[in-house]
Amino acid sequence: MSTASSRGGNGNSQHSTIPDVHISNQREAAADRLREFPYRFPRDPRLLGGRFTVAENARRLLRFFYFERRLMQSLGAWTLSIPEFEVKLETGRHIFYHADAARFLRERLSEQETNFKRVDAFRDAEVDRFIEEMLSAESAAELLAGIHQVLGRALATAYRHHCDDTDPVTDVPTIRCLRRILTDYDPMLAWADEAIAAYVAGGVDESRLAVWRWHLQRLLASIGGVTGSEPREEAPSPLRSAAKPFARGTVPLRDARFDTFKNTGDYDTADGQARFPKDSYESLRLRFIRTQRDEVDAIEAFGTFLWDIRFKDFQAEYDLARITWDEARHTEIGHRALLAAGYDPFELRNRLTGSTCRGPMEPAFAMAEINLFGEVGVLKTINGLIDTAAERRDELLRHIADFIRSDERTHVRKGGRIIEVMTDLEARALELRTRELFTECLVSLGAVTKDMDVFTVSREDIEHLVGE
Repeated sequence: MSTASSRGGNGNSQHSTIPDVHISNQREAAADRLREFPYRFPRDPRLLGGRFTVAENARRLLRFFYFERRLMQSLGAWTLSIPEFEVKLETGRHIFYHADAARFLRERLSEQETNFKRVDAFRDAEVDRFIEEMLSAESAAELLAGIHQVLGRALATAYRHHCDDTDPVTDVPTIRCLRRILTDYDPMLAWADEAIAAYVAGGVDESRLAVWRWHLQRLLASIGGVTGSEPREEAPSPLRSAAKPFARGTVPLRDARFDTFKNTGDYDTADGQARFPKDSYESLRLRFIRTQRDEVDAIEAFGTFLWDIRFKDFQAEYDLARITWDEARHTEIGHRALLAAGYDPFELRNRLTGSTCRGPMEPAFAMAEINLFGEVGVLKTINGLIDTAAERRDELLRHIADFIRSDERTHVRKGGRIIEVMTDLEARALELRTRELFTECLVSLGAVTKDMDVFTVSREDIEHLVGE
């Protein structure tokens, strides 16, 4: 026999009510088995129910993805134009944090009836207008205020609200995705607040930053916030970007602590004298460590490439973002290794030759220089350097070079595919044109002397003169 019960509902209900049907004695038997079961595991308090359908969930995640992709690109566009060392270094990290956020969201979207091709092709003119205005910041301090204190905070809030509002059982993959992203957001936003406070303490006009924040907050509200579903307010006017569209910088900037040079690629020439005998282990060791510190120019290079090839290929953008993060670590490694070697890192002149040449250059040729010459050049010599460091029990150099070697191997491998996205030129033609362009630049800087009518520096010259 069976019994049926009806809970709530009548013929006028908007939702159909389906009765639950029980077979005689089965519920009682289940209760008996439960009493005999010895383990009382933690109770899962989650309840079914949430605000979003799959379609609405995907719509919001697609907009989140687009914001993250645009933030990755935007920070890349500013890497040359940020003077302050710590801010440039941290920006290299944040580029990858936003790239990783975009990747997480892209993968979740692919599980919600949205294929990668559609995700990658998505554009939003309203978001683009906001990004263009945010990029029109007049200083690095304004850039941080816009990216972190306006858009970053709004995104973090939206992610938390989405976790609260979506179904905690049926949509737990989205919740996990957003919580993973927030693990990067929390320290990133905390750092930005401290960095902006440092700018203000150092003399930046706090009221100008407040005006810029308010302007961008109103602009974000005019497009429905980061979700696009908030009440829309009137857009502020005028917009800086309407009067002058954003164009990325081409000149590498350094803060006042640096003494820079670009008219040579040789540290001894730049210093005016040699610290150690030429080609001695001590000389090679110091050059290697200085080169790592000077990979601040590689943050600029890969960040700029990311902007220059935006929307061509998401995987290439993601790989560039990851390499940018690696170069930020290399810069930090070099800076800390100089300290560990007994130097004030700022007493050692900073080489701008590479960024000065690459900044105005077409991305394919600039990428070819750093990948085909710079990184390959490092791999030619680093094994011997590590072996010698081990023989001399130089644990400082052996330790850092071991990790850098593994990164450079990865960069060379990934770089080949990125170059394929950038250009259709075959390898030999790309290498030759890159050498020609760098010859022209190095001659104009005085880094090499043109003493013949037809002159192109060799691969080895570029590896030595620019050597990332």
